[in-house]
Amino acid sequence: MARASLAAAVLAIGWAASGWAASERDRLHYLAINGDGVLQSAKAEEPVNPASVVKLATTLWALDRLGADHRYTTTVGYVGEWDRSTGVLVGDLVIQGGDDPDFQWENAYLVARELNRLGLTRVEGRIRIQGRFWLGWEHGVERRETDPKRLGERMGRRLISTFNPRRWTRSHINTWKALCERRGWDASPRPKIEVTGGMVFDDAGDPVPLLTHRSNPLSAVMRRFDVYSNNDIVRVADGLGSVDDLEDFINRRLGIESGGVELETASGERRNRMTVEQMVALLTELEVEAASQHLELQELLPVIGCDPGSTRQMFPALAGPDHAGSVTCKTGTLTHTDGGVAVLAGTFTSAVKGPVVFAVAAPRAGGSLQYWRRAQQRWILDLMDQLGGDVRRPCGPPLPYSDADAQLEVTVGAAE
Repeated sequence: MARASLAAAVLAIGWAASGWAASERDRLHYLAINGDGVLQSAKAEEPVNPASVVKLATTLWALDRLGADHRYTTTVGYVGEWDRSTGVLVGDLVIQGGDDPDFQWENAYLVARELNRLGLTRVEGRIRIQGRFWLGWEHGVERRETDPKRLGERMGRRLISTFNPRRWTRSHINTWKALCERRGWDASPRPKIEVTGGMVFDDAGDPVPLLTHRSNPLSAVMRRFDVYSNNDIVRVADGLGSVDDLEDFINRRLGIESGGVELETASGERRNRMTVEQMVALLTELEVEAASQHLELQELLPVIGCDPGSTRQMFPALAGPDHAGSVTCKTGTLTHTDGGVAVLAGTFTSAVKGPVVFAVAAPRAGGSLQYWRRAQQRWILDLMDQLGGDVRRPCGPPLPYSDADAQLEVTVGAAE
């Protein structure tokens, strides 16, 4: 019997033994491979909506173009007259954005605290935003602002509130307290830059530089986006090119000439198309790229049972004590688009067959996503059993906060 036929027969026996219904088996698209070839396959060449598995493509693109050690920079400067004896700047505080996709309240607090240390406490003027600057989340393509001026104004208003403790919400306060606890700081006094004149998006002027904020390394940034399946990963893609550019890059990287990956977004929202065969190839390419930059996949993607996010709820048995730490993966979920879909692409090490890369998709799953997540979990557990069990790995370091490895560099003139 041919290897593929034997695998199908073994799988059918496994399904029957574990109570699988034929309708469940027929709905799933799946592919599992190892170094010897195909282990299991069904509908592997039929396109489906990959949902957030598209984030694997964006992650690969970013690593290829920027490198794992890349840091986004945000520069702070001023125009006007700064009286250090009073802490008052009569002029504008200028924020020069550098496409940092993960600049959060914690990072703004670092900047405000350092400005206070330099002797700046009040701006009798405006916040001036230059370039592309984000603070906090926008929650994907449907809510993001693409007009540069309106984006700058929105983020400038957020920054003014974040710089002034009088405007803090309970979430601001809790974030500040947690930051202080992590860093061993006294939570009082709170960092404060009072801005009297509002904000403006304006590239005019040549500001005197004060300090430069550098983000976490790209590998940590991408891990945060992938673990939380955060749709604002589109910001990373925005700094690299268009969605068409991403699509072209992935098709070239996978060696696809026709009938390839089709992308509408870099986050997996809306209508995108991949086969599970392409998902497996994409994950394999990401692993190769990561290794070339001295990374392992678990430094980029969620590990079920180790990392926060939704995987614990989606796959409780895989997150439990018998399997936690075994599966590194990327999930994809859509509730309405294309009738809903549940997708999982990942890798684990089997006791007999070694490393296994897989993808399993349940199209038209809207309205019963939890049911199909359990079906996918059962498919993976059956696969593991047929391959002699899975090899657990110790959990890696906790998911970093946006400020965990951020760097601040003070300009020589500002420190004098």
